[in-house]
Amino acid sequence: MLRTALHTQLNRVQTFLAVVDFGSFTKAADFLGISKAMASQHVKALEQALAVTLLVRTTRAIAPTETGQAFYDDFKVIVADVESAFDSVMQRHNGVAGTLRISTTGEYGERFILPLIPLFAERYPGLSISYDIDSSLSDLIAQRLDLVVRLGALVDSNLRSRKLADYDILLVAAPAFIARHGIEQPADLANLPWIANSNLHNPTSWTLQAGEGDSLSITGTAAFQSNASHAIRAMARASLGVAVLPAWLVEQDLASGELQRVLPQYSLPAQPISVVYPNGSYLPHKTRVFIDFLCEHLGR
Repeated sequence: MLRTALHTQLNRVQTFLAVVDFGSFTKAADFLGISKAMASQHVKALEQALAVTLLVRTTRAIAPTETGQAFYDDFKVIVADVESAFDSVMQRHNGVAGTLRISTTGEYGERFILPLIPLFAERYPGLSISYDIDSSLSDLIAQRLDLVVRLGALVDSNLRSRKLADYDILLVAAPAFIARHGIEQPADLANLPWIANSNLHNPTSWTLQAGEGDSLSITGTAAFQSNASHAIRAMARASLGVAVLPAWLVEQDLASGELQRVLPQYSLPAQPISVVYPNGSYLPHKTRVFIDFLCEHLGR
């Protein structure tokens, strides 16, 4: 009897945690594999049992009350400890198991991450992979992702991260564009149309480096923009402007001559490749082994 009551309350608590994480009864229910009505009943029953209001429901959003937030913070730790215990037992008796939910940017993932998945699956056959593209850092919590791989400098957050490697970025344009505009010095870049990456805070402001120590700052005007590197690359190849792109993405274009480096005597600072995962005292074993696997194959 006590065991049944405890199991029921735990289900209700897990539903409440999921609703807060997703900000939605529908998304929480989908994640837990129950109906939206059942999710609502779980939270209502939990509020009745505690004699408190845990959630504020409006037509636009769902948010925890002050009491609900405190309850969430306390039980998030408790559930993490329970999951840690289960993970530890499963690891000892069954090896690495469960589902690992990851996300990367489309271009980098296709080039570097996806080719590694078969190797990882062969090493850990009991673990299944759920692979998403271009999930934001906020989705790391909301969508219950285990980790995301991100390129470039990371904004400050309450998430944890580990650097895998660095990659070079290049200032490039089509030969016809360079010939048309006669780019000879960094000052010329200020008057040119740029193809900006809208994911960046200042996508047309960069520091050019010449030689060992000399550097200068440049700022251009964004005439075109996209949040996808492959679209920026296509617009650059169409002679629409100058662009900053990963060296690994444009290496074939440079070899074929469809793109050229702009002011090749200058370089841009290398950018980090990081794996980002939720902050907390408990890191699931499945996440840890995948991070170690990425460091083994991509780290340098």
